[in-house]
Amino acid sequence: MPDSSNPFADPQVLRAAIRAGEFEGPTSGLGGDALQANLVILGGTDAADFLRFCQANPRPCPLLAVGEPGDPSLPTLGRDIDLRHDLPRYRLWRDGALVEEPTDIAAYWRDDMVSFAIGCSFSFEDALTRAGIPVRHQQNGRNVPMYRTKLPTRPAGRFGGPLVVSMRPMLAADAIEAVRICERFPLAHGAPVHLGDPAQIGIGDIMAPDYGDAPEIREGEIPVFWACGVTPQAAIDAARPELAITHAPGHMLVTDIPSGRAEAMLTGVNNKT
Repeated sequence: MPDSSNPFADPQVLRAAIRAGEFEGPTSGLGGDALQANLVILGGTDAADFLRFCQANPRPCPLLAVGEPGDPSLPTLGRDIDLRHDLPRYRLWRDGALVEEPTDIAAYWRDDMVSFAIGCSFSFEDALTRAGIPVRHQQNGRNVPMYRTKLPTRPAGRFGGPLVVSMRPMLAADAIEAVRICERFPLAHGAPVHLGDPAQIGIGDIMAPDYGDAPEIREGEIPVFWACGVTPQAAIDAARPELAITHAPGHMLVTDIPSGRAEAMLTGVNNKT
């Protein structure tokens, strides 16, 4: 149930505040145990290629929902969702180049646009916190650090590129418990893809993330890496579609769906696609 002492623990209240321009920050720790979603919006044949990219790369791109062309709602994910207004910050891409980070995309919406909601690791952070595992970027009021790796994704059509990962520093015992917990969240990227030495996956400087904020890693902690829903943004950079819209890293769509429904949703989305 939503925490009555924190109005932003209610996803619908949070989305209303975002739509009214009253909240523009990262959504980590908000929405209670609701699934959060990365967003990709593409038009025309790019949408068909990107759907195949997600299907080929379910770990970084677990599909929560696929919208109908021109329809900014995602009714299976929440009441009255309007993707033109309900994320705190977006990214606008033209020919693969990032050109703007607006807080509303109504002016850019087209009738051929197809929306893809992709699972987000923020969805399992509530479970980590309830298990007594600290989530450092939440504690510090910062955005999670994210890194491009040397690990390739499986290409599909125009889309391909490196795997992007998010990182949370933990004591080794907490990392082991986090693996067990996160295995229950296949729509939030599941268990970590790497623990320990960042150089083994092509990260040269752990203190200089490609997205998000620099981490605080305390003595005795190891970096723990999860597949990340910013991976499609690296694929957009490589594919260079004429127009693409995504979430700004850390600024997610917060759905009405409890994270405990992940397994059932995964079955439903796979059957649809």
